[in-house]
Amino acid sequence: MSTQTNTMEIAKTILEQIQYADRSALMAWGAQNFAAISESKEFQGGVAFQVNGLTHQGWVKVCLRWVDDYTIVFINKKREVVKTFDGAYCDMLVPVIDWIEGK
Repeated sequence: MSTQTNTMEIAKTILEQIQYADRSALMAWGAQNFAAISESKEFQGGVAFQVNGLTHQGWVKVCLRWVDDYTIVFINKKREVVKTFDGAYCDMLVPVIDWIEGK
C-alpha cells in the first residue's frame, strides 16, 4: 500500500470512529475543511479539521501514534496550540473533543 493511500485510510478510519461513537458529533462541532495528516516519526497519520464550537474555534488534529493510541491537539485561530490530550483511544475521541468544546 502506498503511503498516500495509507494516509487517506487512517484519516477515513478516524472519522468513521467518531461517527460510529456519535453520528451528529462532527456536525455539532461545526467540523469542516478536513485534511489527512501524513506519516511522521511520531505518528502513523491522522486527520485535521476546523471546528466552530462553543468554547473552541480553530482546528482539531487527531493523530494516530505508533503505539496505537491518539494524540488530540487543539489549535486556536491564531494557530497556537491551546491543549493537547495524549493517550486517547477510539472510544474516547468524542468525549475528549466534546469536553474541550465545552458541551
